[in-house]
Amino acid sequence: MRTVALVLAAGRGERLGHALPKGLVPLAGRPLLLYALAALEAVDEVDRLIPVVPADAFDRFAQALAAARGLRKLAPAVVGGRERQDSVRAGLAALPADAELVAVHDAARPCVRPEAVRRVIEAARATGAAILAAPVRDTIKRVVAGRVVETPPRAECWAAQTPQVFRVEILREALAKADAGGLIGTDDAQLVEALGVAVSVVPGDADNLKITSPEDLVWAEILLSKGAKRPRSEPQASGGGPPQGPERNP
Repeated sequence: MRTVALVLAAGRGERLGHALPKGLVPLAGRPLLLYALAALEAVDEVDRLIPVVPADAFDRFAQALAAARGLRKLAPAVVGGRERQDSVRAGLAALPADAELVAVHDAARPCVRPEAVRRVIEAARATGAAILAAPVRDTIKRVVAGRVVETPPRAECWAAQTPQVFRVEILREALAKADAGGLIGTDDAQLVEALGVAVSVVPGDADNLKITSPEDLVWAEILLSKGAKRPRSEPQASGGGPPQGPERNP
């Protein structure tokens, strides 16, 4: 079953204190996007990688991708949009005709482990829709206007991660329904859930963190420097030098 990964990198990096798009923010001297691509490159079940990048930084992303080595599965980048759904739609339009599964991953999750990607793809092959997620440790409160309105059972609460993997036709239908109904989801599984399609949950890793603050960059560098499942096929920037240790759009 042919699987194509969309790596969403059209988000901004203001909360990281950078003028750069988030996918180009450096982590241990290398753009965030390259770590995510490297992890997916290392997964045999992934056949092609399609980066989705902002229009106003397309050339800068193209330069970063051209300087990367070891990405044999890399396809040309496509231009994303303002909302996450716009970027996913653009990525779907670039899929090859024989793609059966699509894995949607945030470039802002550089520490994802190839083993976890394999597990969630396998689950999606069996069920049609699967996501990585981790059980929450804190008690969750649903708050409206500054007041607690619900305390859902902690055992039932999981924090969604990426990749999220779907049969191509399911995600296309979910996007079409969301567009027709004006639904803006915070992740892709929310749109699929709105179709009435069951989404399987595959336990992910606690260190598959999403980079949203400068502190996250520090923590990610620590994880990667300790060898937190660093992909063997990680691309290196051309030009010499030793390898470095390590909603809206993500």
